[in-house]
Amino acid sequence: MGFPKEPTPVKLFVALLTRHQELFPAVEAELAALFGPADSVSASLPWAVSDYYEKEMGSALLRKFVSFGSPVSPGELAEIKLKTQGLEERYRWNEGERRGRRINIDPGYLDGGKIVLASTKGASHRVYLGSGIYGEVTLLYRNGSFAPLPYTYPDYLWPETLAFFTGLRALYLGQLKQV
Repeated sequence: MGFPKEPTPVKLFVALLTRHQELFPAVEAELAALFGPADSVSASLPWAVSDYYEKEMGSALLRKFVSFGSPVSPGELAEIKLKTQGLEERYRWNEGERRGRRINIDPGYLDGGKIVLASTKGASHRVYLGSGIYGEVTLLYRNGSFAPLPYTYPDYLWPETLAFFTGLRALYLGQLKQV
């Protein structure tokens, strides 16, 4: 019989999506105030995966990833998602009755074997975490690299994204040795 114990801390990151590149520094500073200093930041890459966000956010979107120095409990992911939604709310645009996000902030975490994303949308491959938030394993680390699952988002398969997460995994494993 097993006994419950606290999980190993994980590496928190956020995926940012916006067409307003000038928002990145301000949002990154606000995220650092919430989660501690950033320790890894990807380049911003053109994002044209689908037209899902176009009506709300416009076209010519940019994707960027940011991770934070202090590992966190994976049990905090739902609370973290709620905090990032509050931050998104502060950057909304309004035109009369219409409103939408200027930036999308999606948190997730990395551990030695997987990448987990937070979502407000339930699906057959997502598990409920609490407070209206679901978790989704989106990449598995196997045989020395990240491997996709059937539902993995295309931008998580870009070579630049995989390189970022591979480097982030090495950083995280090094941080665990120091704890």
